[in-house]
Amino acid sequence: MQRVATELHEALETHPDIEYSSIVLRSSWRWTHVKTGPFLARTLAELRRRIDAREVDVVLFSSMVSAALAVFLARSTNPKDVVLAAVVHGRDVTWDFGPYQRFVPRIFDALDLVLPVSRATADACLSRGLRRDRLVVVPNGISLSRFEPVRSNRKERRRVLLEQMGGDGKSEPGLLLCSVGRQVKRKGFVWFVDEVLPLLPDDVHYWLAGEGPESEDILAAARRRNVSHRVRPLGRVSECDLELLYAASDLFIMPNVPVRGDMEGFGVVMLEAGLSGLPTIASRLEGIADVIQEGKNGHLITTMDAWAFSEAIMAYYRNEAKLARAGERARSFVTERFGWSAVADRYVNELRKAATLTPVPYEAVA
Repeated sequence: MQRVATELHEALETHPDIEYSSIVLRSSWRWTHVKTGPFLARTLAELRRRIDAREVDVVLFSSMVSAALAVFLARSTNPKDVVLAAVVHGRDVTWDFGPYQRFVPRIFDALDLVLPVSRATADACLSRGLRRDRLVVVPNGISLSRFEPVRSNRKERRRVLLEQMGGDGKSEPGLLLCSVGRQVKRKGFVWFVDEVLPLLPDDVHYWLAGEGPESEDILAAARRRNVSHRVRPLGRVSECDLELLYAASDLFIMPNVPVRGDMEGFGVVMLEAGLSGLPTIASRLEGIADVIQEGKNGHLITTMDAWAFSEAIMAYYRNEAKLARAGERARSFVTERFGWSAVADRYVNELRKAATLTPVPYEAVA
């Protein structure tokens, strides 16, 4: 959510068809929770000032957290004068905490336009009382300059990865799978190690970037299934190492499982992988289905179907040409559909319509 908010901010800041200003909290993750309350209080006062001074047509909140301010703004603001809109990601609407869930419908009542990042997030909003006529789905985007096209061959990339992140060269993967993300239950990493990896040949390895409460459970599953030599937890990695991991891997794995109150609203990491020329094998679940198009940037598999996951992976095993073609398709698909320029045009168009201004043309984003 933070990366999406940052990149959307940058895209809107340079958009030629709007006058744009922002109120942003910049903080390390360690201090974010401490600073959020005072920041929201200052933001509420500043928004009231700008609205009273007729300085804005639209207020766009970057998530349901900051959109809570709409409840207080709506009391003193005529929605015909200033449009109150919010981007909704997933967990910021489904968080399974009773008082918060009772407050969510009040936020929706105060907003004029809600912009969920996927159809699954849209359904979560509707089930919590959002009026359908206030809803427009706009997907997340990605900065196309973030990952450069891969130019070196796979063998060379793999060698650099092993040197950079450790490896004795004696157990080089025949097929390297990778996942990136916070290691929580809904990501399905434990399930994948437990149920899918044992079905694959011994030279299929699985590297994971990220950390979280399930880190130890992933290692325990690897020991239990006797695949520890094939599972490599990398922890939190730098942007440079992340780029290298994507470039040197063969397939990106998104094995999510359903968890009450914790959904995958979209999955920006799949855009990162695709932009790096890495096809994705993913669960057909929640917002993931809005990112992966079958045969374009990967494959959707029934969630928790271990055999289907293993078969999709094995279709690329020892098939360099197929991997190369799939990687090229993935990068082209992400570049054409999810670049921030096109996504920002969609935001601007929808906000203009909500403010009853003249819409501007945009390229449709699936």
